[in-house]
Amino acid sequence: MKNPLIITLIVLAVIAVLVFGTIYGTYNQLVALDENVNSKWSQIDNQLQRRADLIPNLVETVKGYAAHEKEIFDSVNKAREKLLSANTVAEKAASNDELNTALGRLLAIAENYPNLKADANFRQLSDELAGTENRIAVARMDYNNAVQAYNTKIRSFPTSIIANMFGFKEREYFKADEAAKTVPKVDFSK
Repeated sequence: MKNPLIITLIVLAVIAVLVFGTIYGTYNQLVALDENVNSKWSQIDNQLQRRADLIPNLVETVKGYAAHEKEIFDSVNKAREKLLSANTVAEKAASNDELNTALGRLLAIAENYPNLKADANFRQLSDELAGTENRIAVARMDYNNAVQAYNTKIRSFPTSIIANMFGFKEREYFKADEAAKTVPKVDFSK
């Protein structure tokens, strides 16, 4: 009678260890994926902050040449402030798109002022801004890849059971604004 009881207890102990080990390993894997998403998000935030820090210098440089373009300067400053105060992924994405539009208008001013385009400070700031835009694009791609890996993992069976037990939720992708998907019209006839 002792033999079957001991065997049953051993089998139950082995099953308990296997279940606990699976939950433990899966939980730690989900935490690592979640932290990776957080890290990638902070890189986007870092690059958006870098761009926001460059903008006042660019605006001041352009102001010296185009003082009467006050509306554009105001829209850039408002869009910058909105980006800095955004908290969620969706708010950051929308604010980023708004700032891109305002910056596009600001940089278009340079076309009307040949001396501004020749200004070394303006060229340096424009180059830094272009480099930052590239960094933002890479950071967004890395973030979205991390979100994809995380979301795939928490939706996969049997990980989804453990993810639900511990409250892991799907993360939001950094999506482009619908207007950003429209192909710009280029007209060289003017």
